[in-house]
Amino acid sequence: MSEKLIEHFKKYVAIDTQHETEILNFFQPKTFSKKANLINENTYCKLNFFITEGCLRMFFVNQKGVEQTIQFAIENWWITDYFAFESQTKTEFTIQAVEATNVLAIDYQHQEELLGKFPQLERYFRLINQRAYAASLLRTKYLYDFSGEEIYQHFYENYPEFAKRIPQHLLASYLNMTPEYLSEIKKKLRS
Repeated sequence: MSEKLIEHFKKYVAIDTQHETEILNFFQPKTFSKKANLINENTYCKLNFFITEGCLRMFFVNQKGVEQTIQFAIENWWITDYFAFESQTKTEFTIQAVEATNVLAIDYQHQEELLGKFPQLERYFRLINQRAYAASLLRTKYLYDFSGEEIYQHFYENYPEFAKRIPQHLLASYLNMTPEYLSEIKKKLRS
């Protein structure tokens, strides 16, 4: 489980083998069953999660009382409400397991200590956060610029592992459409 995190760090920055155990000591392994909430809306966001196995989603409940999924995360991805985590405030989101999930969790204080002790991890987090931010900007553009069919095709072509694992109603929520409309799109594309 923890080897995945070290491997992921090493994709971006150099880490001495002798420091691996010390780095991992900053993290706590946690296991969540399907549909378990890791963080609930209107609670303090105390943890940042690295997924070693499974799938998580972040969502909020809109004014109509409907869950609106804004992010998914699978193996080797990070997920938290970064604003609430960094400011140590209450979150407006819920993070939930889409399937049984194992994570390595780190709280804010330990993350700050980790970054102070291993400055190369500052670069690691900067690089992955830049990539995540760029992906978020593209997603926003696609929601405004693409038709529903184009949004689904783009998602399916670029993230096939998500499209296969995520239940249709959650995927529809993420793509900002109804499950029925997504079903129509999928049927049209198959014919």
